[in-house]
Amino acid sequence: MTTWNLQGTVSHLLICNGSSCKKNKGEEVAEAIEDEIEKQGAQSLIHTTVTRCNGRCDDACVVIAYPEGVWYKEITPKSAKALVRKHLQGERLEEQVVYTYDEKLIAATERGAKGKKKK
Repeated sequence: MTTWNLQGTVSHLLICNGSSCKKNKGEEVAEAIEDEIEKQGAQSLIHTTVTRCNGRCDDACVVIAYPEGVWYKEITPKSAKALVRKHLQGERLEEQVVYTYDEKLIAATERGAKGKKKK
């Protein structure tokens, strides 16, 4: 295991690898993101973490970008590379945005599955 020096990191991408996301190429998405980060020379700028389920299985494969708090749906290995490039330019992969932070609350777009209300 490695302990990274994260000083200078400006972004953190969380890549879901729960069972639904894995079935939708979650591992390949993680590899594509890592490869594109390296290709762009952005290893010191973007940190990645592969997670378990993020609770948006109908939107698999899910990637979450922080500090912006943008949740992306249906990410494929191809769109993962575009996501990294857009992210480095301060842009979003708009057609795949499901949630964004609106001040202190998560705001939904109309693009994702409706989902069940938490109690």
